Amino acid sequence: MIVRRGVTVALIVVCQSSQALVTGGIALFLPLIRQDVGLSFAQGGAVAAASTFTYALMQIPVGVLADRVDPRVLFLTGLLGVNVLACGFAVIDSFGWLVVNQAVSGVLRSLAFAPGLILVSREFSSGKQATAMGLYVAGGFSSSIVLNVVGPLLVGPLGWRGVFAVCAGLGVVALVGYWLVGGAGRARDVGRRLPLRELPRLWRHPVVVVTSVIQFVRLAATHGVVMWLPSFVVVEKGYSIQTAGVLVAVAAALTAPSNIIGGYVADRTGRPLAVVGVSLTVVAASLAGLMLAESLPVIVAMVAVNAVVIQVYFGPLFAIPIQHLGREVAGAVSGFGNFWANLGGFAAVWTLGALRDATGTFDAGFLVLIGLCAVLVVRRIPVPAESGVSGRSR
Repeated sequence: MIVRRGVTVALIVVCQSSQALVTGGIALFLPLIRQDVGLSFAQGGAVAAASTFTYALMQIPVGVLADRVDPRVLFLTGLLGVNVLACGFAVIDSFGWLVVNQAVSGVLRSLAFAPGLILVSREFSSGKQATAMGLYVAGGFSSSIVLNVVGPLLVGPLGWRGVFAVCAGLGVVALVGYWLVGGAGRARDVGRRLPLRELPRLWRHPVVVVTSVIQFVRLAATHGVVMWLPSFVVVEKGYSIQTAGVLVAVAAALTAPSNIIGGYVADRTGRPLAVVGVSLTVVAASLAGLMLAESLPVIVAMVAVNAVVIQVYFGPLFAIPIQHLGREVAGAVSGFGNFWANLGGFAAVWTLGALRDATGTFDAGFLVLIGLCAVLVVRRIPVPAESGVSGRSR
């Protein structure tokens, strides 16, 4: 039983990491994609942000749906579509169709997130939910390590289009493995669904509101850095795409365990908001250091510091509302929070590209991210102690 549960968790993590290969590939090869297709920085940002925008819009309906249907079906269907569209991305040669491809990909990618969180959370006890969710997202960063180390080596013989095709093929193989071997989890929350008419009241709950604001800033900082770091290193600092790939791989290697550690610390201390506050402070400081960096060692140091903390509070943020409101609304509250997170990610990716075109530097965009982090840290908004959808202790 324990072995099968471990295999199921591993397969869920590997499968969801396949979509990270696609989004990570766009970030890593964006300098080549821009040159090959003839895109401005703003157009490159639009291609990168299109998937995030539609992904954000779909989070709420998919989260509600995941509480009511088999999340395994949604999970597999969404990721299969993402990998098929990745093959299509590799053969498109126009800005408009690249945007369309990524917009549809975002819709399909949304089918995987909340259902995947539900699937992996079912394999852990109620006291280890932050750990489970940190582990879930850690897989994406693990695949990013492989992509950013191996991708620059493969881009010579295969080109960026060939690398996309290879990533998509590996994603399909992982999905087949989960379909054949992975379990569906213990559906302990079946039969206690919140009526649809109660959803607006759920989303107005103070815990959901506060965590959603933090989610917006979290993914704005994460996507802004992840998407534009290779371009920042290659275009603004003058280093090679191989150097950029190694930097992003190092960042991913440091970020992957931090997701798990952050969830573990939050579960052990019972102070998830402290983890959030410390993380936001260090993120802002590292972005300021990256702006001022003039040498590769300093850039490496700032990227490393940023990577350690930029996702350390992922698990605690998603666990807080579920712990307060119950697992039967896990999909709805996770989807709502991730909607605001990805709205922040979309805004940051597009804004950094547009500001780079307007100012000739990424500094203005980094200052925006620093300001967002600073506002949350200075205000120190607490999550209310009340629990349950109705505000009563469960």
